[in-house]
Amino acid sequence: MSKGPISAFMEKNYLHFNSAAMMDASKAYVQHLSEGGKMMITLAGAMSTAELGISLAEMIRQDKVAIISCTGANLEEDIMNLVAHNHYKRVPNYRDLSPQEEWDLLENHYNRVTDTCIPEEEAFRRLQKHIFKVWNDADKKGERYFPHEYMYKMLLSGDLEQYYEIDPKNSWMLAAAQKNLPIVVPGWEDSTMGNIFASYVIKNEMKATTMKSGIEYMVWLADWYRKNSGGKGVGFFQIGGGIAGDFPICVVPMMYQDLEWHDVPFWSYFCQISDSTTSYGSYSGAVPNEKITWGKLGIDTPKFIVESDASIVAPLMFAWILGQ
Repeated sequence: MSKGPISAFMEKNYLHFNSAAMMDASKAYVQHLSEGGKMMITLAGAMSTAELGISLAEMIRQDKVAIISCTGANLEEDIMNLVAHNHYKRVPNYRDLSPQEEWDLLENHYNRVTDTCIPEEEAFRRLQKHIFKVWNDADKKGERYFPHEYMYKMLLSGDLEQYYEIDPKNSWMLAAAQKNLPIVVPGWEDSTMGNIFASYVIKNEMKATTMKSGIEYMVWLADWYRKNSGGKGVGFFQIGGGIAGDFPICVVPMMYQDLEWHDVPFWSYFCQISDSTTSYGSYSGAVPNEKITWGKLGIDTPKFIVESDASIVAPLMFAWILGQ
């Protein structure tokens, strides 16, 4: 595949240290796919608010990712960016904010994510009335779905198109919905929409069982992995740390050790972009070799760690994989 200017720049300049690790991991990702492998991408933190959708949506459209694991925040914040982008507030001096200035942001209905403030009315409340309708319809019919399936229903209904404030091709959730891409969302309950759903349960306006649970996600993922890990197998591309990565990677030792299914292949590629260190119990920054001891990776699994800022590195790696 011919490479575009971004890839040519990377090939020429990124020769050592973290930049070399990034290149090695990118080339191995392409090789994994070329040999028939599939790839899971996991999204931690606030990568959607960092507008990773600009590059990730194209990865989805070009079948460079087979499944995504993400936090509830990433699931909803991509859609918030889609419908409320023009109302976001940038705070470049966020490191210098006083507690009073932070309080003022709250009073003005802005919730800050590092240097970016999400507008409550245009983002949270705008989505709330539409997602409530989807939840409520299922609740009344006695139907149950996963968190991301409700989001897909809302996106594919077209009800949000009236609010679009970015080019919809830059929304990874919209691209995923259009392909019905498998997603797992561990710990969805701690997201804004998860909190809102819980509030309806507390008010007896919704049944908790209308939302499928994290355990059901794990059961579903075990079945998906069994069906998709033949041949070259499934790779694991982890952006950041935390539950978005820790939850799905455990499906392999769960099947091997707890179910005693001894024909389960290890993850067949592993890369993590993270600046987390492995001291004082920081499991999210665990080095790949440690994962061997947990039955997640094999001795010969290609393993890469890029110790850097994922908001910089992930779009570059995606550009390489896409040949841009």
